[in-house]
Amino acid sequence: MPGGVVSSSSGTADGGWAVWITGLPGSGKSTVADMLAATLRKHGMDVRILRMDEQRKKYVPDPQYTSEERENAYRLFARDGAAWVRTGVGVIMDATAHRLRWRTVARREIPCFAEIHLRVPLETAMAREAERPQGAVMAGLYAKALERRDTGTDKPGLGDVVGVDVPFEEDPKAECVLDNTVDEPGKTVERILLFLLPWLRALGKGVSISV
Repeated sequence: MPGGVVSSSSGTADGGWAVWITGLPGSGKSTVADMLAATLRKHGMDVRILRMDEQRKKYVPDPQYTSEERENAYRLFARDGAAWVRTGVGVIMDATAHRLRWRTVARREIPCFAEIHLRVPLETAMAREAERPQGAVMAGLYAKALERRDTGTDKPGLGDVVGVDVPFEEDPKAECVLDNTVDEPGKTVERILLFLLPWLRALGKGVSISV
């Protein structure tokens, strides 16, 4: 892994920041978020991961999979990201948030904010997601969504699936857009660091780097 954080003030009250890693389900967000957080922590930075897949049940304990629920969940997600930033830590926000307005709320509420978009073709995202086991998110999202679309079969517990039922809205202001089609996760993290560490230094976060 290139680069090294020599010193950091990201644990101080004025050092909070957030990056939102977004992209289609299956674009590699969670894997990359975990590896990025581990790398930054290794160099002494206080970093937290805020993951929508984990937070959703807290926001909506008895989901009915309505658009109103999704709106509320992302409003709370942005609120929680901003609250963590105010404590002075670095926050990696991991969520698809296919509507641009949801990411815009976080951008408005968090002074030091950047979007990292992992862009992959839908076919690649579908292939990766098909290999994901059941966890916080239903397994086989794309396959179930395609069957529902093609046959009209009801899929209890399955809301709109991004890329099949609804489009992903890209942000032309996104600070870092990476094609994550073929790279190994470690390589993607290296590319993120080439953006992230200079960005933090430019914001006066007290990070000395060499890449």
